[in-house]
Amino acid sequence: MRVWLSVLAVTVLSWLLKASAPLVIAHHKLPAPVIRMTALTAPVLLAGLIVTELGGKEIDWTQLAGVGVAGSLALLKVPMLVAVAGGIVTTALIRLSAG
Repeated sequence: MRVWLSVLAVTVLSWLLKASAPLVIAHHKLPAPVIRMTALTAPVLLAGLIVTELGGKEIDWTQLAGVGVAGSLALLKVPMLVAVAGGIVTTALIRLSAG
């Protein structure tokens, strides 16, 4: 019972901390370096997700090719949904042709 109360307390505290940040900085203009650094968090998190999903086990070359195609399409400024779909289609086609 104490474990669940602890989990609940930590969850509520986390929500309160996350909700308080916009309230604290709402009336302040953030410096330009902070805005630039914040804009980089999404690509860094995506790269971390890719590394943890593809790494640590035997490499699946079809996944690697799909991620490469999706990354290349993203570099070409294709909409993200289309880039991800291109990676999925590439992975599926390679797997179908490889048997």
